[in-house]
Amino acid sequence: MKFSKTLIAASLAVISADTFAAAFQLAEQNASGLGRAYAGEASIADDASVVARNPALMTLFKDKQLSIAAIAVIPDVSLEGTETNNGVDPSALDDDSIAPSAVVPAAYFTMPYNDKVSLGFGAFSNFGLSTKFDDDYAAGLIAGETEIFTVNLNASVAYKVSEQFSFGVGLNYIYADATVIRKVGANESLAFGTDAVNLQGDDTGLGLNVGVMYQLDDNSRFGFNYRSETDITFEGEFSNELPAAVGGLQGTQLPGSVEITLPAIAEFSGSHQLDEKLGLHYSVLWTGWSSFESLEAQVTAPSGAQFSAFDKNESFDDAFRYSIGTDYQYNENLLLRAGVAFDESPVSQQHLSISIPDTDRFWFSFGGNYAIDKQSNVDLGVSIIRGKTQNFTETDEAGSQWSFESKGHAVLVGAQYNYRF
Repeated sequence: MKFSKTLIAASLAVISADTFAAAFQLAEQNASGLGRAYAGEASIADDASVVARNPALMTLFKDKQLSIAAIAVIPDVSLEGTETNNGVDPSALDDDSIAPSAVVPAAYFTMPYNDKVSLGFGAFSNFGLSTKFDDDYAAGLIAGETEIFTVNLNASVAYKVSEQFSFGVGLNYIYADATVIRKVGANESLAFGTDAVNLQGDDTGLGLNVGVMYQLDDNSRFGFNYRSETDITFEGEFSNELPAAVGGLQGTQLPGSVEITLPAIAEFSGSHQLDEKLGLHYSVLWTGWSSFESLEAQVTAPSGAQFSAFDKNESFDDAFRYSIGTDYQYNENLLLRAGVAFDESPVSQQHLSISIPDTDRFWFSFGGNYAIDKQSNVDLGVSIIRGKTQNFTETDEAGSQWSFESKGHAVLVGAQYNYRF
């Protein structure tokens, strides 16, 4: 794996452009919750996807449960150049789509072991990204092609303490894969189109999650889930094709490493059945982004000495996501859903970049569940996500300043199949 000075900013911060949750966080662990804007995820027990949001809820299932989901992310992230300091026409920075569409899959299985213990397994993702600029993009040193995805393999067990209270715990094995390519753009001191970064690599990490569920009465339930921080260390080779005159390596490969921390996540949810048909659900989700303070890449020189090839202050703030949703049992087979959410960005104005055109976002969601028969049903969900317009200036490593106006919106469309046996 190759590293560069822009490794971290490129391979992590960009994630928001494709996933449309705060910073580089994914919300799309299932399609059943999508129709409620993911309100009530730690308290409602729709299907086997509870493994991802609160394993304690597995004790509510009397049968084996299988859920398979896929969510299409259709982003609309655009940039408009407003000013430069190097004579380049700002219109050269315009790009009407920097994030390609993507599909986020997930699969889950739960089973009761006995009347007290339930087991579950899930394969899903909490973090991911994809952005792409043309090779001849003027601000190439801060743009390029970036892709990272994570797969979380989660094994969980839950214990039913009483009819009212259950708790669960899960072990998470996380695989992360990254690809980063950067080209030198329009710059007076460097050759236009030079390959400045080429990164491909992967790594793994471990984490824990714990959840509790409390059944207040037949119509009200509360849930809480906590997912720990996970340390990821990319180890490989640092390389670029920049000339030695500007501090480049001219293709020489050196050993390097970068340590990152995927932040902790906590969620509190409530679910209430208001009458025979109508349910109300809500969630407050906290992400501990304040642990994401700085980014540093360490490189080992031929002499054996280590030096920092990249050191950037990020200073993220903890962020919250608030959601409220409802469902309505239209008839025996059809359940309708709707919800809204506000997703807070952890990125301060001074740290915005075209690699992370992050912003506060509003979710407007609807969907439903249709029962095919007693054993199987399907979920469909749609979310329309609207982000605020942002204006910011970014300076590349060569001293060029690029000013932008960014807009980020998206549509999410999800489908899920559930089988009980």
